[in-house]
Amino acid sequence: MRASFVLIAALGSMAARELPAECRVPKTSNEAKLLAFYSEPIAFSPASAPEHASPWTLRLGGEGGPVPDPDSAIQQSGACFTKKSENTGLSAFFGRPRLTLTLPAGFALEASYLPPVKIRDAEPNLGSVALSWTKRIRMAPTGNSTDIMFRLHGTAGKVRGPITCPSKALQQTDVMRPCFGTKPSLDTFKPNMAGIEGIVSTAAWDGRLAFYAGGGGNFLRPRFQVGFTDGLGSVDTTLIAVDLNRLTMFAGVTAEISNAIDLSAQAYGVREDGVTFRFGGGYRLKVLSR
Repeated sequence: MRASFVLIAALGSMAARELPAECRVPKTSNEAKLLAFYSEPIAFSPASAPEHASPWTLRLGGEGGPVPDPDSAIQQSGACFTKKSENTGLSAFFGRPRLTLTLPAGFALEASYLPPVKIRDAEPNLGSVALSWTKRIRMAPTGNSTDIMFRLHGTAGKVRGPITCPSKALQQTDVMRPCFGTKPSLDTFKPNMAGIEGIVSTAAWDGRLAFYAGGGGNFLRPRFQVGFTDGLGSVDTTLIAVDLNRLTMFAGVTAEISNAIDLSAQAYGVREDGVTFRFGGGYRLKVLSR
């Protein structure tokens, strides 16, 4: 699967002067809204419907989906720098590989990693992990099953690239205007977050199709660090910080193509930030027999 990802450009104007080392923005600021908006597609939600696979089964998979554009109103940043409209998207798609290992007693461990391989103008280095517990709570008269899952997840890492001042934004005519210089910025976005979720799943067609829905909370700790040297040699390394909490809701469907292969689709939403759509698939194999 193509290792794609998203970057956020939350933020601001560079001028030929020293700027504060840290700018902690209000939770209602456009900078905070942009950081949250671009954290949402990276959130490590379930890869598929909860299932009761036997212990020591490994699912090799991947997922991806389009990255929506933020509302133009929140692209006007100005809490930390001179007010300007930001170029907020370096990628229209985010994707990653996923591994899921089922453990005894209904537990499962999930992991994902995007290595620091430069793609176009950006370089990710992101890792995610999750621990879940699944319980089959009843068997319907038709033989279809209903499962519940409780899940903890976390994501850490960074994405680097020319976010605040890409090549197309550079100018050499006015030292007081943003992006005065000849070298694009090398900025860093850290979408650090953790979350907790509850999920309910019900199967149909002899277990070949499973529908699921759930919700939870994400605890976002995004950080954005500018890295721009202007035409006069002044270096801006301003760190933009905010702590946010978000309630999440999601729903999806998983189709069992065979005993080993599944395909999934999911809608993942946050009231303040919007909805993203994710599509994925996986292949299961037994890695340890009793």
